Amino acid sequence: MNNKKAGSKIKSSWDTKLFNIIGYTLVAFFSLSCIIPFYLVLTGSFTDEKWILTKGYSFWLTRESFSLEGYKTVFRTPQTILSAYGVTVFVTVVGTVLAILLVTMTGYVLSRQDFPWKNGFSFFFFFTTLFSGGLVPWYLLCTQYLHFKNHLFALIIPGAFSVWNMIVAKSFMKGIPNELVESAKIDGAGDFLIYYRIMMPLSKPMIATLSLFTALGYWNDWYNCMLFISDDRLYNLQYTLQNLLKSAEFITKIAYEQGRSVASVPSESMKLAMTVVAIGPIIMLYPFLQKYFVKGMTIGSVKG
Repeated sequence: MNNKKAGSKIKSSWDTKLFNIIGYTLVAFFSLSCIIPFYLVLTGSFTDEKWILTKGYSFWLTRESFSLEGYKTVFRTPQTILSAYGVTVFVTVVGTVLAILLVTMTGYVLSRQDFPWKNGFSFFFFFTTLFSGGLVPWYLLCTQYLHFKNHLFALIIPGAFSVWNMIVAKSFMKGIPNELVESAKIDGAGDFLIYYRIMMPLSKPMIATLSLFTALGYWNDWYNCMLFISDDRLYNLQYTLQNLLKSAEFITKIAYEQGRSVASVPSESMKLAMTVVAIGPIIMLYPFLQKYFVKGMTIGSVKG
């Protein structure tokens, strides 16, 4: 009997080791498939334009292929890039905070069992995801009635409320025990105090996830800037880099038509340098939110 138990334990340990080896190997390959493209973008941004045009992108930088022309072109007017960075950071921070407040407040109200019109309002929000008034009425509303033209509100307000994020917040808060709310009411707490002291602390995983998605949306937005902003002092980072890229492509086209060397304009290395400049800060945000992602994946899996 003891021999059978020992044999089963050995078999179980080998199965566990084999499973871990296969799992770690697959995760390692998947991680490399995500890391290698970023690494190639980084090395390509430091590669000479002639080297890219003649020999392609290289995995390792050499003394002959190394060049800073891409970054020099991007930062040729540093005050423009810094101003665009300031606008983007301000819009991302303010817009993310405002968006999280709106979706969590709405989700909290619609998750309350004692709110009599929750089904009607829920249908109203869901209905707006199926139909849209179109681009022209939306543009006229923002410019003629709300006067968002050449104002930072044009970069913040249109993306401040997401019905999908509100549904996620509503579903998450609906899973919080209603007994906590009832006990807080017995102690004399109001709705705003319950929202701030109970719902928000217990919803940190959901808030962290929605904050990252919302911040990514604001950081990568260029469409609203193209529609509503004509003052170059209010251009955000993505739209500024897009204009730089268009200028480089125009200069390359002129050089090609005039028979000059196309490699004199570092358009390819500049594209990669622009990518590094644009995605660098937002990547730094993920490590601070990783623990909330892990908690959000495991929450609800253990009862007690």
